[in-house]
Amino acid sequence: MKNIIKFFAIATVVLGFATSSFAQVSATATATGTIITPITITNAGNMNFGNVAVSAVAGTVILAPASTRTITGGVTLPAVPGTVAAAHFAVTGTSNYTYAITLPSAATTVTSGANTMTINAFTSNPGTTGTLSATGTQTIDVGATLNVGANQAAGTYVSLTPFQVTVNYN
Repeated sequence: MKNIIKFFAIATVVLGFATSSFAQVSATATATGTIITPITITNAGNMNFGNVAVSAVAGTVILAPASTRTITGGVTLPAVPGTVAAAHFAVTGTSNYTYAITLPSAATTVTSGANTMTINAFTSNPGTTGTLSATGTQTIDVGATLNVGANQAAGTYVSLTPFQVTVNYN
């Protein structure tokens, strides 16, 4: 009988440890990935400084993103303004996402025959970041400064290489 009691005692101990050492529990989880709408930017209107009159003194025409102009130096704005427009860019992407705006850091050259001027100091509205609307759209308006030389030759000056505005999600 003692052997039977010892056997049951040993079996209970072994089975007790065996049960706890082989016990397993598990849980599950799902994996999710969301592909967002790619951000895009397209030209919605070119920049135009309009008509400008010059003198023997150099000056600038500052075109604001709101398509308004101010002048410095020997530049004047004639009564007939011509077409005045900031550049416009249409941005689309995922609704309510914010994005960074990168404007040109180098000057852009505009030419009329052999004559040149430069455009620099680009500004935009919105500024360095934008937020797409609930429909996933926004317009960026871009202005800049036209640097006019003293006695700048008459002509229509056009950039041979367009300037670039870049956007990317934050």
